[in-house]
Amino acid sequence: MSKPLPLHVIILAAGQGTRMKSALPKVLHTIAGKPMLGHVIDAARELGAAAVHVVVGHGSDAVRRWADREYPAQALHWALQGEQKGTANAVQQAMPQVPDTAQVLVLYGDVPLVSATMLRELLSAGTQTLALATVELEQPRGYGRIVRNRQALVTGIVEEKDASVRQRAIREVNTGLMSGPAKRLRGWLAKVKNDNANGEFYLTDIVAMAAKAGLKIATVNADAREVEGANDRAQLAGLERRLQLRQTDALMQAGVSFADPARFDLRGTLRHGRDVMIDIGCVFEGEIELGDNVRVGPYCMLRDVKLAAGTTVNAHSVLEGCETGADCVIGPFARVRPTTTLAAGAHVGNFVEVKNATLGAGTKANHLAYVGDAKVGARTNIGAGVITCNYDGANKHLTTIGDDVFVGSDTQLVAPVTVHDGATIGAGSTITREVPAGGLTIARAREQKTVKHWQRPRKKT
Repeated sequence: MSKPLPLHVIILAAGQGTRMKSALPKVLHTIAGKPMLGHVIDAARELGAAAVHVVVGHGSDAVRRWADREYPAQALHWALQGEQKGTANAVQQAMPQVPDTAQVLVLYGDVPLVSATMLRELLSAGTQTLALATVELEQPRGYGRIVRNRQALVTGIVEEKDASVRQRAIREVNTGLMSGPAKRLRGWLAKVKNDNANGEFYLTDIVAMAAKAGLKIATVNADAREVEGANDRAQLAGLERRLQLRQTDALMQAGVSFADPARFDLRGTLRHGRDVMIDIGCVFEGEIELGDNVRVGPYCMLRDVKLAAGTTVNAHSVLEGCETGADCVIGPFARVRPTTTLAAGAHVGNFVEVKNATLGAGTKANHLAYVGDAKVGARTNIGAGVITCNYDGANKHLTTIGDDVFVGSDTQLVAPVTVHDGATIGAGSTITREVPAGGLTIARAREQKTVKHWQRPRKKT
């Protein structure tokens, strides 16, 4: 068995995308939270390509700035198509970086749903000859037609503007995706001419050249849903929903339940345990990890979140950059901001905001509170309207609250300040100094005093 040729992927991403009516280069418009070009690059890298070449033109600086942020240095090779002269000309710009010993795969930066499975089939077919991905369409208008002879062998591709009436009736069309040996591709590209209705150098012209050279052109039947591009915002929205449904279908096959798969958006990655339930209208971004039996209520937004087993997120909550222990309860209408950790059994409830804080096991902040830049111990109760006053206008300061503390409603804790274990703070207090362990501390006037040996009320049995 012969050794596989090194794979060089060429991604055409030079188009302006005028129908998008946007200052943003077309390939940087996003689906599932990632530019279309990013999806194509990821597919190429999944194939184990020796090199990925991106041909840019319009907005090339913006495309490269984005790629520099998202991909490791030297992960991509760049080629510039300074003037839009057609697809053959675009591929030629990358070919000087491609060795004759390589196999070339041509992809498009605005066709983001291509699967690695189909591309591997295309590569397998194109090791010695030219291989094309084709589809059959009921309404093939606008596409280049695959022309075959009486023996059903491919003899060429004709663009619609150059097609005869008979050729326009052909339903098998070109997707633009192709694979073949680099040395042969280089020779064909050098012979492409622009004597057509658009005056462009068509990559599709090399198909007829290969056929005339006696090669049997291979074709791979692709799913039309994965080779569709986006030329305007309506098509972009269609690709978005198609990808989201593909993702939710895979998640459901893996055991995740959705109240309605059509009303969920994943813009990143989701790792999950068993019996996870996600209600309608949720948006997940970045890296999400959900443990067993996690429940996410309707219309929640999660970004870079790790939720341990048994955690419940109630409706309309926003979680960013946070982590929970087991069996936490969050929301409804809660906001948990970055670098927050909730220990097992913690509660963050209605209209509570927590930022850069840790809440100990069993601690509760159930109503209308702000806990920012704070370290809170276990089994502590944060009353309604409590605020940690963490910002002095220039710097952030830490509030430390111990275990088994009760902070009464409408209390302001002016940081930096420490509240020791077992302390009780009366409602409406403004705390500016250290609160000792145990006892009741009240600060409703100018002075702050502590009632020693005070006993906290107990629930009636």
